[in-house]
Amino acid sequence: MNNTTSQNRFQKINLITVVLLFVLILAGGVVRSTGSGMGCPDWPKCFGRYIPPTDVSQLPADYKQQYVAGREAKNQRFAKTLDVFGFSDLATRLRQDKSILVPEEFNAAKTWTEYVNRLVGATSGLFLLLTAILSFSYWKKSRVISILSICNLILVGFQGWLGSIVVSSNLVAWIVTVHMLLALAILAISIYTYHLARVYNRQKFKIAATVRFFGLLCVVISIVQIVFGTEVRERIDAVSERLGGYRNGWVNAAGQIFMQHRDIAILVLFANVMLYALVRKHFSRHSIQQQLMSFTFLIIMLQIVTGIILSYLSLPPFAQTVHLVLASLMFGAQFYLVLNLYRSVNIPGTAK
Repeated sequence: MNNTTSQNRFQKINLITVVLLFVLILAGGVVRSTGSGMGCPDWPKCFGRYIPPTDVSQLPADYKQQYVAGREAKNQRFAKTLDVFGFSDLATRLRQDKSILVPEEFNAAKTWTEYVNRLVGATSGLFLLLTAILSFSYWKKSRVISILSICNLILVGFQGWLGSIVVSSNLVAWIVTVHMLLALAILAISIYTYHLARVYNRQKFKIAATVRFFGLLCVVISIVQIVFGTEVRERIDAVSERLGGYRNGWVNAAGQIFMQHRDIAILVLFANVMLYALVRKHFSRHSIQQQLMSFTFLIIMLQIVTGIILSYLSLPPFAQTVHLVLASLMFGAQFYLVLNLYRSVNIPGTAK
């Protein structure tokens, strides 16, 4: 295999990886919204099987005790890690929280939901490994592509471990947020390496600093908005435990964080309107910059619709998942747009 063939294959595999990461975010959102995180209480197998059971009769009589014991052992190990890094109070709370040791009834739907999530995760990991291997075809021309691809592989391993902590403990106040930010970081690195591979031999072009500033500003605001979104979700989880199945009262009980999330959404819209005007001014109609900006605006409009559904229809699970995936798509499109504001994959002459 010659070097050019390897480079072309790297770009294809990297692009597939980006798509798979979005699918993984979708699968994770479904798991989260349906409460299927403990559908498979062990890892890497599911109830000790490579193919999970479909009925409780396929499980041993003491399956609850077996997996509660495994969950407790995992949390005890995590508590020791927290002690090492100085989070002694959090470690103590984890050790004293007996609610996380309450056994769950077997639910085939939740088990298979989590199992599909794991399959998507494993497939994504495999493609990230292939991306890292093929990235060495760029070693002599752009070593940063190889270095970032390897770093991404390491991040995915850490992300998988952190995900297991999210579902095995109730200490989600900051772990869920870190988990989401890591997912965005992995996605951003994959998008960046794909972009670098396509433009490594092209020169940067000059463009008004205002356009780049608003591009970066939109990405930062979107990240802040996503963080607030995870905080809202965490607050809703706490409220749901207190109010039970009375979903109509969840939004009002969430408090100020929900209002702040909504206010930042207005800021996201305003910043992207400004960026859209600047992109239209500096780039031609058929440029990738305008195409990405139009796609971002479509996603923002859909985000507003799902936000209204969540607010006024008592947080239906499907809307939670769609809202999360749309936020990730918006971030990905904005980030790729920013990259193309410095060095474009377009043919020369697309800028005005």
